[in-house]
Amino acid sequence: MEDINRIKMVLFEKKKTARWLAGEMGVTPSTVSKWCTNSSQPDLATILKIADLLEVDIRELFVREYKQYLLSQELEKTNSGE
Repeated sequence: MEDINRIKMVLFEKKKTARWLAGEMGVTPSTVSKWCTNSSQPDLATILKIADLLEVDIRELFVREYKQYLLSQELEKTNSGE
């Protein structure tokens, strides 16, 4: 199954644990585990809260290569003369 979100990777990048996120969100560690393995998905309000807790743009939780995405957006701006 293709990954739907990148919560697990962003947690790793931010040096945070699923247990930490569960505590911050007021959910069980098994709930966070399901989000991290893509066996269930949090709703939009929950995703927004996760992004806020991890101090990332919400798109970083979905776009596989977020840094490359940002770079491509900057290149498009440069090439279009903005």
